[in-house]
Amino acid sequence: MEGTVMQAPPAGTATRPPQQSDFGNQTEAKPSHRSQSQVEWWIWVLAGALFFAYMALSLRIHQRMLSNSYDLGIFEQVVRSYADGHLPVSELKAPDFPVLGDHFSPILALVAPFYWLWRSPNALLVVQAALVAASVVPLAVWARRELGSTAAAVIGICYGISWGLASGVGFDFHEVAFAVPLLAFSLTALGSDRLRAAAYWALPLLLVKEDLGLTVAMIGLVIARRGDRKLGIITASAGLAGSLLALLVFLPAANPSGSFAYWYWLDSPGGSEGGLTDLLYKNTIGLITPATKISTFVLVLAPTLFLALRSPLLWIALPTLLWRFASGNTFHWGTGYHYSLVLMPIVFAAFLDALIRRRSSTSSLRRYLAGSAAMSLLILPQFPLWQLVQPGTWRTDPRIAVAHRLMDQIPDGATVQASNQLVPQLTNRTSVSLYGWRDSRPNPQWIIVDTWVPRDKHWPLNVIEEKMSLDRARTQGYRTVADQNGFVLLSRTG
Repeated sequence: MEGTVMQAPPAGTATRPPQQSDFGNQTEAKPSHRSQSQVEWWIWVLAGALFFAYMALSLRIHQRMLSNSYDLGIFEQVVRSYADGHLPVSELKAPDFPVLGDHFSPILALVAPFYWLWRSPNALLVVQAALVAASVVPLAVWARRELGSTAAAVIGICYGISWGLASGVGFDFHEVAFAVPLLAFSLTALGSDRLRAAAYWALPLLLVKEDLGLTVAMIGLVIARRGDRKLGIITASAGLAGSLLALLVFLPAANPSGSFAYWYWLDSPGGSEGGLTDLLYKNTIGLITPATKISTFVLVLAPTLFLALRSPLLWIALPTLLWRFASGNTFHWGTGYHYSLVLMPIVFAAFLDALIRRRSSTSSLRRYLAGSAAMSLLILPQFPLWQLVQPGTWRTDPRIAVAHRLMDQIPDGATVQASNQLVPQLTNRTSVSLYGWRDSRPNPQWIIVDTWVPRDKHWPLNVIEEKMSLDRARTQGYRTVADQNGFVLLSRTG
């Protein structure tokens, strides 16, 4: 318009694409920062629905006695220690084993107040569901601000049902659940050029697990690239220093053997032998072999149609991917368990950042979102969230009542050895360790074993070893209290 004076933005001010809504229809004026950051009601509804879905899944798995000693049992013993006012120990690792010598995760102390209210492994599962569900809020808010409500809803749902989150909440409880919302808030701040907020949200990751300091370091490098070199260097240095302190000082100091037991990237596949040749192999060709690693990497990016590769935010996933693929533990390579929990907020933040950077047309944005939704729905039935619509999930095996009736005969505070999936049913009120595990506390007062576990699920003893061990226990002073529906309950007579 004539007579209008256009003022240039101050030097150093980042320019952003015009504000959009509902697949790219530009509005005339950019909303205030307050309105941009406001969480609309439907975002809370989405987060709440995901919370109930995650909670229902994990609680139902536990009710069906499908949760495990490793890891729900271990983490309840850790939280129980904090709740009782002392440093965490886990009988499942070894008698009175100090867990801070295994993984540096002091953030678990935050679960203790919830455990005071509900002294049960269920408390941990509910906390985990809340943490993971909360992570959808910053991603949806950022997407709404930049791409509109429809795009935000699609991205929020695709993220919420993503296979990495489903695998995590579908397998017990893990400390890395705390990392999920921290990463979501940090990366959305980073993508919005709120660099100081990005650093503040990232730094608590140092208290979640020892390897996440490297993730903090990568966030620092991206902050430096985004323009605040000083803040970026400080953040990266803090992350690197945090991991080194945890690995080289805190863990060895707390570990009874005086050494760090989990150099994942130095574990040798198939045995303890290694050496320089093995190390070089695992950190070169070994990063992409066997094919399971490539499959996992492809599946990580598939819900974003590989568009996440166009964002520097994806760099932040590198430390996690590298230590997993360099590990000699085959469980780290695949898509099961909780190992991809921390990758999902990174990948979806990178996806969103790439969409914003592309300044896509309405039709192009629609195609990307439709493709992401289609891919997410295609993958969904292969992972645990799909269990919620399976009738078998809601049926209760009559054996479960038998198991609880027998476990009720074990008094509170007793020392117990139990089979894998019975352990989490006892961790809230007994001193329980794993039956057949070499480091379990010897000569417990009680033994309870489920002998009808399928052969491929028997662990740590196979069927024959378990039968021989029970027979041996009977000759060593244990009497049979009950033998019903495959459950054997023994009590020490002397």
